[in-house]
Amino acid sequence: MKIDAEFVTSAADVRGLPQDALPQVALVGRSNVGKSSLINALVRQRVARTSGEPGKTRLLNVYRVARGDSAPFYLVDLPGYGFARGGSENFEGLVLQYFTRGRESRQGGGRIAALLLVDSRHPGLENDRRAWSWLRTAVSESALVATKVDKLARGQRIRAMRELESVLEDSVLPVSAATGEGLDELWKLIDKLANNRTRRQPSNSPPRATARPHPKK
Repeated sequence: MKIDAEFVTSAADVRGLPQDALPQVALVGRSNVGKSSLINALVRQRVARTSGEPGKTRLLNVYRVARGDSAPFYLVDLPGYGFARGGSENFEGLVLQYFTRGRESRQGGGRIAALLLVDSRHPGLENDRRAWSWLRTAVSESALVATKVDKLARGQRIRAMRELESVLEDSVLPVSAATGEGLDELWKLIDKLANNRTRRQPSNSPPRATARPHPKK
């Protein structure tokens, strides 16, 4: 299936983001979780710069993507959290802007959804748990994706996925940017996030706030 993707802009705050009504799907996660690599794997070209140095992404990077006959949308790569030399602070400032003031200022009421990326090798980290608790109340649609599953042996992977779903109390989609595993399922998930009309009422609480865990279904 044909995929058109292009880099649109890097923004230091929400004023630099596109103001049209296209849906936006934000990629959230710890520094070095593999957001840029996953973007490149999804669109089958190198549109996002990758780096082995944690905290490299310090801006809101926006990509316009269209897959097949589906309507276009924006993938928004947010700065990573959990990086000691400034990444956490940058994440907390920009993410609050993006999911509150960015949502309020956009013309046409375009949809904003989020994917929380977690490293499958490190299940149950506190900052991942806190980010998921907040995202579940801050945006109308959100989902969990476990990256780098190719780096785990079969037994390790089974244990990691069980622990992730137990700790985060929700389903988690395993993917690999290196092997392409799970990318078809991820595209279906992104399409649902971008186009699903069922919305939760979002909250304006900041990322540091402690949210009540969602009960297991």
